[in-house]
Amino acid sequence: MTLAVIPYPDFDPYLIHIWGPIGLRWYALSYIAGLMLGWWWIVRTLRDSGLWSDPPFKGKPPATADDIGDFVVWATLGVVIGGRLGWILFYGMLLCGVTPDSVGYCKDLPMDFFTHPLSLVATWRGGMSFHGGLAGVAVALWLFCRSRKLDMLKLGDLVAGAAPIGLFFGRLANFVNGELWGKVTDVPWAMVFCTQNIRDTYNGRCPAGLAPRHPSELYEAALEGIVLFAILQICLRVFRLHDRPGLISAIFLIGYSVFRIFVEFFREPDSPFIGWFSMGMLLSAVMWIGAGWVLYVALKRPKPA
Repeated sequence: MTLAVIPYPDFDPYLIHIWGPIGLRWYALSYIAGLMLGWWWIVRTLRDSGLWSDPPFKGKPPATADDIGDFVVWATLGVVIGGRLGWILFYGMLLCGVTPDSVGYCKDLPMDFFTHPLSLVATWRGGMSFHGGLAGVAVALWLFCRSRKLDMLKLGDLVAGAAPIGLFFGRLANFVNGELWGKVTDVPWAMVFCTQNIRDTYNGRCPAGLAPRHPSELYEAALEGIVLFAILQICLRVFRLHDRPGLISAIFLIGYSVFRIFVEFFREPDSPFIGWFSMGMLLSAVMWIGAGWVLYVALKRPKPA
């Protein structure tokens, strides 16, 4: 096996370090960047009158800029609450309940949630789940559209089109944190995820060890972020699939699940479930059910005349 050709940079996970664990982390900034740029992209898309000229829109976009500004607040709550609850349910309770010896963070879980309720918000001991955040945003979208009397599928397509922006920044933040690294490999671009900042974070040790590994965070940033965003833009602007509300949302769900399952073969599972089949694979496979339902609803609607 060869040594890593590309050195892993010694990133400081904090942009501003105040005291102890308190400070402004790059991971938090990734959430802010994803939400703000997603907001900007949706508003910019709404202002492109050519996209809304055909049925079923007939010149009227599915929402206003003010609607989107308000929805960003709802979406933020959905991401944060859903992401944390998703991790607690899928990983802290289900995974640790089935395979308690699979990963280090399973120590005392899930019983610790009941005996020490503060562990429910202890994000330094297990973090956020994308699939939980996705469910949280879906609930927020449903409640918001219901309160504003907006078409959920039409607005959902816009949100789905912007989602890869947040995914891109989130995976870059994972890379900066030196977490969710890949499996041991001898490819020329392998990296050793062990720096002084990582040692400081993990009490003098490097969880990934000293072996070169796939930088799987960058694989996900490229596929779930850049490639998926490009696919959705082509669907929107070239093939105008938003004229059948729900199609773009279904393509997003399918695209993310395919890319996530693919990268799981290169990513060291932080959550092995059944042999090589990880929790990430399971949750991504379940997304096909949601994609199928959205696709069915979208195609069931009469084709715009």
